[in-house]
Amino acid sequence: MRMKGGISFNGLRGKWLSLILTTLTFTAILILAWEKTPLVTTLPPQKQLKVLTSPVIFNVSPSNNLTSLKDEANIEEDFSYVAIDKETKTQQGEINTQLLHATEVETVSYQDKDSGAAPMDSVTARFPDEKKVDDNSITPLVEEKASQEQNEKEKEKEKKLILVCAAIPSIIHKGKESTFRLHGIENIQQIRQKPRQILTGCNYAKGKWVAESRWPLYSGFGCKQWLSEMWACRLTQRTDFSYEGFRWQPENCEMPEFDGSAFLKRMQDKTIAFVGDSLGRQQFQSMMCMVTGGKDSPEVEDVGWQYGFVKAEGAMRPDGWAYRFPTTNTTILYHWSASLCDLEPLNMTKPATEYAMHLDRPAAFLQRYLHMLDVLVLNTGHHWNRGKFNANHWVMHVNGEPNKNRKLAPIGNAKNFAIQSVVKWLDSELPKHPRLKAFFRTLSPRHFFNGDWNTGGSCDNTAPLAAGDTVSQDESQDTVVAGAIEGTRVRLLDITAISQLRDEGHISRYSIKATEGMRDCLHWCLPGIPDTWNEILFAQV
Repeated sequence: MRMKGGISFNGLRGKWLSLILTTLTFTAILILAWEKTPLVTTLPPQKQLKVLTSPVIFNVSPSNNLTSLKDEANIEEDFSYVAIDKETKTQQGEINTQLLHATEVETVSYQDKDSGAAPMDSVTARFPDEKKVDDNSITPLVEEKASQEQNEKEKEKEKKLILVCAAIPSIIHKGKESTFRLHGIENIQQIRQKPRQILTGCNYAKGKWVAESRWPLYSGFGCKQWLSEMWACRLTQRTDFSYEGFRWQPENCEMPEFDGSAFLKRMQDKTIAFVGDSLGRQQFQSMMCMVTGGKDSPEVEDVGWQYGFVKAEGAMRPDGWAYRFPTTNTTILYHWSASLCDLEPLNMTKPATEYAMHLDRPAAFLQRYLHMLDVLVLNTGHHWNRGKFNANHWVMHVNGEPNKNRKLAPIGNAKNFAIQSVVKWLDSELPKHPRLKAFFRTLSPRHFFNGDWNTGGSCDNTAPLAAGDTVSQDESQDTVVAGAIEGTRVRLLDITAISQLRDEGHISRYSIKATEGMRDCLHWCLPGIPDTWNEILFAQV
């Protein structure tokens, strides 16, 4: 049979059948290849993921609902997690892969071979598979296609997943291997119980005091350029200094030994500020002595005027100090703000005027100079008592007027409210200052025995660690500060429990000139316990 135009219908049908058979064969080959070939090049590349601080490793089982991990653990919104099956490399769960990145890692221990190296802008990290990670990013993972049956088998086997949060802190150095150690969490319940420990990678407040022959880090006879005489116990009548020879060792991680030059290089072109009461001033003086090794440093510049630290007429001292190290352009400063509240004189014409103590407003210094800071350490606590309120003429204000809320009338409640207020304000400001790392230091313990400071209390013990050497609990003893920073970007500098064990380290009855009846069981001898606070801070910045 022929169609019009001379075309054979039978011939055309044969050509179409041949074409159809060829297409079906080729399609079958493609499907077979698809099933046997990992999905590598067909997916568009994932966005390069920038990473944050302190790599940590978690072990969780596939039976856990990883998609709700952030809510279950009360983890901050800035943190994201991806879980990868250790054997199949199959992505099991994902939560906002905007900032953090997961990869398959068995056991990783990064060693820093030169802690004095300058901070770098790019990262070179080496994983077990010898692949390198460069330029502040990690190569995106490839999600392998897995059948539903395989997924069900994996769930039945309860194979563990490894979740790795990689990091680029300033202590990673160019041309050197990174300084980190990853630690395991057994199950999601631990993630719920200890979210902040997990995010930091180490609970520095859990561990023990150990004897250390290399301590103290500076001489108690020196550091006269920075250290107040009243806190330099080597210059007093005290004869026992065994308290100086102990170093804090966290339980599950190594804490780098403080090195002044390394700290300055890490803080190059940066400013670290201590804002708080006299215990904050002790930490500041401790830091100055640690950075300089207690030696005179005539090259260090006094730049207090840049922060308004000028001694007012009739005042004993300015309300702060600031010093700049010109070799690294590093500034270390302290501002006195015992309550962290904004204080406003009610009558400028009266020398003994009362001050509006705004519980819901941060100190004016913080409002004015926060943009100039790179590391901020806050503290408050010991001035929240009726005696200090009366002596300082403080009158509690809320919403710009005298407090009328009966629940805030008790000073303890007012303190809690003020701490929550300043943390809330600081947390709201941090997104505007992405370089700023903010810490709230927990309460430094007092050790008055058999009475208080004004009722015959004393701290005459000189035997180190008479009350024990170990802190075993995970939670902070300062529940007020720990609770206030929970769920915020503000970090916890937890020193309460570790300092509680060191009652022999206080000034006690010793002074430059013997003073009958003096008992200082609040402040510390320097060198001493505040040096450890700074070593923990050093490990976290």
